[in-house]
Order: sequence, then structure tokens, then C-alpha cells
Amino acid sequence: MIFVTGDMHGDRSRFKQINKSKIKKGDTLIVCGDFGFVWDGSKKETKFLKWIGKRKYNVVFVDGYHDNLDLTCSYPIEEWNGGQTRLISGNLRMLMRGEVFQINNKTIFAFGGGDSIDREIDSTKETDKLPTVQELNHAIDNLEKVNNTVDYIITHDAPTKVKLFIDMDNNEVNHLHAFLEKVSKAVYFKKWFFGKYHTNKVIPPCYHMIFTDVVKID
Repeated sequence: MIFVTGDMHGDRSRFKQINKSKIKKGDTLIVCGDFGFVWDGSKKETKFLKWIGKRKYNVVFVDGYHDNLDLTCSYPIEEWNGGQTRLISGNLRMLMRGEVFQINNKTIFAFGGGDSIDREIDSTKETDKLPTVQELNHAIDNLEKVNNTVDYIITHDAPTKVKLFIDMDNNEVNHLHAFLEKVSKAVYFKKWFFGKYHTNKVIPPCYHMIFTDVVKID
């Protein structure tokens, strides 16, 4: 089975709720960005990452704005279920941007990254969490390889139309929103999960804004 949840921001207590979701050996938990547990490289952090990696289920995440990409991207690249990942520890991985994965017989397109409304005062270490042109083109190529058809899309941020619906008081959009909007029109998918906006809400017909909920999707 595949389970999806939203931003964790390094909150260890979230695993108590995950355990209550009856996730089993061999299942996969996907976090929609802002995982937050790969942050400072300390011995304490490394010990907890090993603990996560020893779970009976897979824990995978796309990157969000509040993730330390400099540190995360220092981990080795390894193919997993048809796509490229950063292997953090054991069963813990980051899904790289624009990759397509086959998980539990489901096709999943993953694309992390995002911007922050508080970026001028934000304390994160990296200055730019938005995708490069190369990453966007890589994603387009990978989607074309599966005939622009997937079961699920996992991102941190949302397409332009969804972002504006959620945050009507802020009409600022960036090239990531525009790219995701293009994907929403060009790709056939069943459901799209994203985690940036810290709310649990279904947006008909096929978008799911997720935060603390743990949702089984297959």
C-alpha cells in the first residue's frame, strides 16, 4: 500500500500518528515536501535518520522550501523503483525532481521544490529552492516516456490555478507554479497530492492538499 502525508518539518511525533495508520511491512509512505529531518548533519540527527531508515516500510519524500538541499544532495544517487533518488539511510530516500516511479504497481510522478511567502526573513540555508530549466526539461522528457499518463502526482507546491484558489489574497506566482499548471493540463492523472499549505483539504475533482493526515491512496 501507498500512504501520503504532508510537511513534517522534523517533528518526530508525527511518526506516532503514522504508526496508527496501520502502515505495514513493504508499504511506502510519501511525504509531500518539508521533510525537515535532514537539516544539520549532527550525530543526533544521523542517529534518528538511521532509525527512520530501519522502519519496516519505505519512507520517501520530495523536497520542499524548508529542506536543506545542500546537505540532502550530498547523499548518493541510487535508482529505486524506476527513478533516481537520494539514498539517506536504509529505507529512507528523497525522490529527485522530475522522476517517475513504479510503486506498488502505481505510476507516480514526483517533483519537489517551492518558494516561501516569508523568504525575505526565512532562515533556511539555501537561497533558491525553485527548479532549474534543466530539471523542468528532464521532467517533461520523463513524462513523455510514460505517454503523459500517471496514477498519482506528488509535489510540494501546486499548479497556478490551485495556488490562486487556495491563496486568493496573494496572486504572486512563479515559474514552478506555471510548470505545474502545464503538467496539470498535459498529463492524465487520477490524483495530485501537495503539502505546502499546511491544511488537510480535498479540492475537487482531483487535488488533495495534505498536512497532518496520513492517507492511503491505493
